[in-house]
Amino acid sequence: MVEKGEAAAAPRSPLVRKKFWSSDMEAVFGITLVLLVLGTVNVFSSSFVSAELRFDDAYFFLKRHLISMSLGLVLFFIGARADYHIWRKLMPWVLALTVLALVAVFFIGPEVNGARRWLPLPFMQVQPAEGAKLVAIMLASASMAARVRHKARVSPFNLQYACILVMAALVEKEPDMGTACVIIGVPIILYLVAAQLPLRRLLAVLAALAAGAAFFIMSQTYRIERVRIMWDPWQDAQNAGYQIVQSLSTIGSGEFLGMGLGVGVSKYDYLPEAHTDFAFAIFCQENGYLGALFVFLLYTALAVYGARIADKASDRYGQLLAFGIVVLVVGQAICNMLMVGGVFPVVGVPLPFISYGGSSLIFTLLSVGILVSIGRIGEVARRDRARAREEAEARENAPRPHIGLRVVRGQETSSGGRS
Repeated sequence: MVEKGEAAAAPRSPLVRKKFWSSDMEAVFGITLVLLVLGTVNVFSSSFVSAELRFDDAYFFLKRHLISMSLGLVLFFIGARADYHIWRKLMPWVLALTVLALVAVFFIGPEVNGARRWLPLPFMQVQPAEGAKLVAIMLASASMAARVRHKARVSPFNLQYACILVMAALVEKEPDMGTACVIIGVPIILYLVAAQLPLRRLLAVLAALAAGAAFFIMSQTYRIERVRIMWDPWQDAQNAGYQIVQSLSTIGSGEFLGMGLGVGVSKYDYLPEAHTDFAFAIFCQENGYLGALFVFLLYTALAVYGARIADKASDRYGQLLAFGIVVLVVGQAICNMLMVGGVFPVVGVPLPFISYGGSSLIFTLLSVGILVSIGRIGEVARRDRARAREEAEARENAPRPHIGLRVVRGQETSSGGRS
């Protein structure tokens, strides 16, 4: 029986269920934390053998990974709390700094395996190409959003895309074709999304892109060899196909449940780049197909919640920027998994959060922080619009004061006045 002065609780509908996440932003943040934990464990497990042999310190790569993760988390919270529109205002300075860093690697960057990709800093080495990926998405989003807003012809032939092409060319010169393809590829996807081309023009653009990719592959002998060996790596298992063969053997040896954390044997100098490009193979060996499926589902969930944030963004710039970030993070994950599985040629694309790589981790966390900012501001805008509608409806439905008129001796007077 309900006591006097207490309101009876409304019965809860069986169709109303409590959500696991309170918002899309919380989901993205939670998934990111889980991936960070898995990645940190995997970085140590896949690198401690190499670190002990090369640096006499089993924790060498883990300590640097933790430094990068700490810096990345700081940038994540800065990106999440700041209004994402500020990046469009700062774009000239950010672009100039990025291009300057990409040029500087050719003069002061150390040469590693015939490539110059890093800038030496007092406490770490930074790879400017990783930052160029995010800068390219910001440029493309601002360019496409402005043209859609002003109802102008959507075209990639503009100054912003020319700057993106310059960054991609500098990265290709390092050489790093995989990263260069990401820098130019995601902005092209954003153009296709914004332009909404008819099928005929879309096929023409895709054909042109395929021709361009074929040209750059044919320009280097080792790239041709990587594509050729992908179809049958066992024909040259001790040379060109060695990485793919070892990767497939590593994945297969994990079976369904894996060998156990830290027990994987392929990191004992069998699988090259075991803690970087092929870190996922070690993860599969130690955690099995079940662990691999769990990681795949995490990236799938990240794509779904990221797409929801993009769909609910407060403006076209936010929509394109959020979509580009989702394509960047999840797209790289797909490419790396296909590469490790022998379905894609070997390219220098890391698995976000799981592979060792300081610059990649730092800029990926900043990107996800900006994605959270887009969702946060979009949610505030939706609440403001809903509140404005409620206030407008309340004003429209509010009772109006009634003024009655009566006739007294031939005169009209209000019912509230003196007769």
